[in-house]
Amino acid sequence: MIKGKAVIFSAPSGAGKTTIVHHLLKQQLDLEFSVSATSRERRSNEVDGRDYHFLTCEEFVAKTQTGQFVEWEEVYKDNFYGTLKSEIERVWYADKHVIFDVDVVGGLNLKKYFGKAALSVFVKPPSIDALRTRLTSRATEPESKIVMRLAKAEQELGVAQEFDVVLLNDELTTACSKAVQLVSEFLKK
Repeated sequence: MIKGKAVIFSAPSGAGKTTIVHHLLKQQLDLEFSVSATSRERRSNEVDGRDYHFLTCEEFVAKTQTGQFVEWEEVYKDNFYGTLKSEIERVWYADKHVIFDVDVVGGLNLKKYFGKAALSVFVKPPSIDALRTRLTSRATEPESKIVMRLAKAEQELGVAQEFDVVLLNDELTTACSKAVQLVSEFLKK
């Protein structure tokens, strides 16, 4: 199935990976976003098919049983996330390179799947305190979810070195510039 390159951005929630990926998509690098599937509740600002493919738990599990995912996991109880094979095929059919915005375990799984055809980037926040501030300022989740995300972030930071590159996001403009440089160089190889 491998026909193009894959660029994988992973990070703890709130580290800035989505903002960086959106920046990259505006840079004329022949990249196309892979829309992940999830069973979590849709936020008010999200659009099905653009931000995620929103599925019920039952729909998600059925697709796992019929082999429709490249990778998937239960990130939180009854909150499944995964990469549909059909998404990658859609992007490569359009002669683009696929770019992913996924959690850390998903990123490592995708790196294993794509091997040398992938560049995996871990976006690191400047600190856990900065991460808390970012998550709180979103105002999209209750404090209990933020606490859960911060606990998970502590674990995720422990595997950052398993990625090809660790990109510190302490200043967004600088992080975006470095990301453009990294991805441009990878795609030229």
